[in-house]
Amino acid sequence: MKKKSVLITGGSGFLGSHLCERLLDMGRNVLCVDNYFTGKKGNILHLMDNPYFEILRHDICFPLYVEVDEIYNLACPASPIHYQYDPVQTTKTSVHGAINMLGLAKRTGAKIFQASTSEIYGNPAVHPQTECYWGHVNPIGPRACYDEGKRCAETLFFDYRRQHGLRIKVARLFNTYGPRMALDDGRVVSNFVVQALRGEDITVYGKGEQTRSFCYVDDLIEAFIRFMEQTPDDFTGPMNLGNPSEFTILELAETVLDLVNSKSKIVFHDLPVDDPTQRKPDISLAKKTLDWEPKVPLREGLIKTIAYFEEFLKND
Repeated sequence: MKKKSVLITGGSGFLGSHLCERLLDMGRNVLCVDNYFTGKKGNILHLMDNPYFEILRHDICFPLYVEVDEIYNLACPASPIHYQYDPVQTTKTSVHGAINMLGLAKRTGAKIFQASTSEIYGNPAVHPQTECYWGHVNPIGPRACYDEGKRCAETLFFDYRRQHGLRIKVARLFNTYGPRMALDDGRVVSNFVVQALRGEDITVYGKGEQTRSFCYVDDLIEAFIRFMEQTPDDFTGPMNLGNPSEFTILELAETVLDLVNSKSKIVFHDLPVDDPTQRKPDISLAKKTLDWEPKVPLREGLIKTIAYFEEFLKND
C-alpha cells in the first residue's frame, strides 16, 4: 500500500517535532516545514537519517505547492515573548498561513488539522471552559495578535468547510509541556525549571493564585492522532485537548523546587496585561469522541522535562 504523506507546519518546534517522530513510527511519509523563527533543527536532528522524512525551510505566509494526503497546521509562535516580538507577523502567520494551508488542502483534497488554542477563550468568564463558550478576549491588547489570529483561523477553517467541503479538524490546545520546549520561550514550566536548575529566583506573577492545567506532550500527540485517524469527516471540532487537573502557578513553582532540590527563592512580580486568571479545559467531548484522557501526572511529566533541561544546559 502507498504510504500516506503528511505535511507538518511548524514541524521542528516543540509539538511539531514530537508529532513528526510519532507519524514516522506509524509508517508515514513526513514533510516537516518550518521557517525556524521558534523551531530548532536540533529538535529533529535524530530524524534526519529516516528516508521517509523530509525538511523544507518555508514560511507559510507564502503559498506552498506540494502533494500530501494530510496537513497538520502547527506553525505559529505560541509563547507571549515570541508572539509579541513581531505581533503583525504573528497575525499574518495565523491568518495568511491558514489561508495558504487551506488552499493547499482544497487543491490536493487533503484532510487538515488546525492547532488552535485555549487562548481563544481569553480571560474566561466561565470555568471550566467548554467548546460552546465564545470567549472573553481583548481584541486590541498586547496578546490579541495571537488570540485573535487564532480565532480568525478557526473562522477560516469552518468557512472553507462550508464553502468548499474541506475535511477539517480543529483542536483547542491547553498548556502543554515536556522535552524540547524552548529554553527562552517564557512559558511557565520551562521558566521555572530553568530558573531552578540555574539556582536563580523563581519568577511568579501576581500572588501565584492564577491557575493552569498542564498536559504532558505525549498525551497531547496521542490525542492529535486519534482526532485525525479515528473520527469521521463530519466530526470537525472544535475540541478541547488538555489536562483537566488544575494547579495554581504557586503550586507548580513549589513542585519544581521540590523535584530539582533547588535553593532558588520564589519572588513575586506584577501580573502581565490580560493574563488569564483561570485555565481549565472541559474535555468531555474528547473523552466521548476519542476515548482519550491524559495519563501522565504532573510530577511524572516534570521529572522527564527536568531531565531534558538538565542535559540541554550541560551542552549549551
